[in-house]
Amino acid sequence: MPAGTTLPAERQLAEKLALSRSTVQRAYNALRERKLLSAQGRLGSIVQGPGSRLHSGMDRLKGFTEEMRDLGRVPSSRILEQSVVTDAAVASIFGRPASARFLNLVRVRSGDGVPLSREVAWYDLERAPALEQADLTGSVYAQLAMLGVPLAHCEQTIEAAAPTAAECAIFGFATPLPCLLIKRRSFGRDGDMLEYVEGLFRGDTYTYKLSLRI
Repeated sequence: MPAGTTLPAERQLAEKLALSRSTVQRAYNALRERKLLSAQGRLGSIVQGPGSRLHSGMDRLKGFTEEMRDLGRVPSSRILEQSVVTDAAVASIFGRPASARFLNLVRVRSGDGVPLSREVAWYDLERAPALEQADLTGSVYAQLAMLGVPLAHCEQTIEAAAPTAAECAIFGFATPLPCLLIKRRSFGRDGDMLEYVEGLFRGDTYTYKLSLRI
């Protein structure tokens, strides 16, 4: 069963399989102990994503590819859309004129073959024109560094969000599960903005860690 599948209540499953409720209860408890199920109150028990949660730190700027390698996962990407656009709303985020050209990149990012996020990103082609013809199946941050415009710092926000039907299909959710929406503005060494990205990360897999000092 894919992650996000809601299992029947213990009583319903016991009646359907002609088993005692205590037998089903023991089975559910054993699956919860193995982190294969999670109790979701009135929603019942929901199948967890494969593997353990990813405990990613936020101590420095790094892209998805580097993050997966740090966590011992094999990163991969599937490009859903790649196009050059002019968009007044996006240009205003970058502080650029409405006629400015941007590379719009939509990708599904996976770790060990498991889809973990869907990212929609824009890159300023005036700052990095060669990005239009670059191979973007891997790390865009590595490409920017090779082009002589490495990223230096970013501003990032995290908020709760519900996945769309298309995103549920990507993640294999039978029913929508809470996700993390990460919005990032990334800047070069000269302080100019190079990237704006909105990434939806599956909430059943990701846990972010922050170290705070007084």
